[in-house]
Amino acid sequence: MLKARMINKMIDFYKGNKSDVRHFLKVYAYAQTIGKLEGLDEKTQDTLEIAAIVHDIACPLCREKYGNTSGNHQEAESEALLRIFLSEFALPADQEERVIYLVTHHHTYTDVQGMDYQILLEADYLVNADESQYSEESIRNFCERVFQTESGTHMLRSIYLPE
Repeated sequence: MLKARMINKMIDFYKGNKSDVRHFLKVYAYAQTIGKLEGLDEKTQDTLEIAAIVHDIACPLCREKYGNTSGNHQEAESEALLRIFLSEFALPADQEERVIYLVTHHHTYTDVQGMDYQILLEADYLVNADESQYSEESIRNFCERVFQTESGTHMLRSIYLPE
């Protein structure tokens, strides 16, 4: 029920921006699926799914403040927004801090620590590759450099690099 309430609140948060709503729901679905296929424990899976729901919380602010949603702007602006947003859900402190960490690093592809972090990167990329029409070369390069999970890699190859 908690995640359903968060999803509903994020839909309201985006104030009719259908692209933002579609994006976070797709990232959530991929993250949920990859996490389950990779056998995450319940707490890590839950943390991953919450992070996927709120991962682009800074996009509306970044569009207004900077005129774009570049990853470095999102990472810089997310924490304050998350602290306010997450406060009503009374998450355990360690889980809230992990969600904030994941969201404030979801465009940083180095020093990835934890399967929740890895899967969030992969889920977001799976959606961005389609929405931003990435080239096959770019997708292959990202797959080789960043993707680590068996299921995420399989999805990426199956969707974008079929033999």
